[in-house]
Amino acid sequence: MKRILTFFLLTLCYAQLSQAQTFTLDADIRPRFEYRHGFGNLFPDDAKAAAFVTQRSRLNLGYQDTKLKVFMSVQDVSTWGDTRQLAINDENGSFSLFQAWLSYSFTENWALKLGRQVISYDDQRILGGVDWAMQGRFHDAAMLKFSKNKFDMDLAFAFNQENQKINGSDYTINGFFSYKVMQMGHFQKTWDQGSISFLFMNNGFQKYTEGANPLPDGIFYRQTTGTYFNLPVSFFTLTGSAYLQTGKATANTDLSAYQYMLEAKFKPGKVNLTLGFESLSGTDQGGEEKNKSFFPLYGTNHKFNGYMDYFYVGNHANSVGLNNIYGKIASPIGKSSSLGMDIHFFSSQAQLGDNQEGYLGTELDLVFNKTISKNIKMAMGYSQLLLQKV
Repeated sequence: MKRILTFFLLTLCYAQLSQAQTFTLDADIRPRFEYRHGFGNLFPDDAKAAAFVTQRSRLNLGYQDTKLKVFMSVQDVSTWGDTRQLAINDENGSFSLFQAWLSYSFTENWALKLGRQVISYDDQRILGGVDWAMQGRFHDAAMLKFSKNKFDMDLAFAFNQENQKINGSDYTINGFFSYKVMQMGHFQKTWDQGSISFLFMNNGFQKYTEGANPLPDGIFYRQTTGTYFNLPVSFFTLTGSAYLQTGKATANTDLSAYQYMLEAKFKPGKVNLTLGFESLSGTDQGGEEKNKSFFPLYGTNHKFNGYMDYFYVGNHANSVGLNNIYGKIASPIGKSSSLGMDIHFFSSQAQLGDNQEGYLGTELDLVFNKTISKNIKMAMGYSQLLLQKV
């Protein structure tokens, strides 16, 4: 690592001699303390609260000339105390390669991007960088890019394997997010104050035979199609999205699901106000032949349905869906601080079992941000979920 750093520092000095070349070197150090008392799940009466500090230490290296861009990001994500002080190696496997890609511009409008990369669009509902999670989300993919006259087109393709096989191409890394193949197209048109985009994504997952000794049996596919817009209307900005999911929820279950969202943003003076509603379809607990539960896949889900992560953050898949009525207010405090408050009213989109009421809770989120210096920012938050109607 020291040799790598020395090399990049030397080339950084050399880059000053050439205006056509640019080298960058920056770091992201993020310690975060968390106190959890009912985070993600209801808190048992006899349990004790959890408290810990996690830290992301990320080093970013970049190079760019008139045709070629190269970027590499390495990181260590760990919990304070998870490694013995005299450990001779990374015994917890916390060191990883976050990004490593190159992009070559064939013409002024066309480019090809290859490697491990963040794929993030629009409000990050379907595809996002998931920066709240210390490790972030990446994709190993090839992406063909076109850009002209404020129109952007990205076409991405991925084929995943867990190792270098001699025979076959079975993908044994299972999980809701672990696709074997992926094809994606994102098309966006922007104006001075607005934008509209269209997304199509086809994910293929490894299929297995049934029985005591399952064997690979082809691929089943899930499609996500939809649009996102951000448009100024009079004295406010209107933002919305609508997506459909079709194909297969599992190898043997058909999928037909939807999501839609509408949000209005106002700015009276220096205060930011937001009012919105989102609905993600669900499957009745009484039983349905077809799965109707929408899942936002690879988005930054922590951003949308309350900071306590009760919905769609590694959970709530193939469930009763969610209706979310919310309001947000953010106001500056002095020159370097701000205070924000969000409130969410949650209910199920589909029918709960035994004719239970669909109310799922009301969440209050408070966030205080302060800029300490040019390169140091601090954020503090408090969240509480209320299970009785307010």
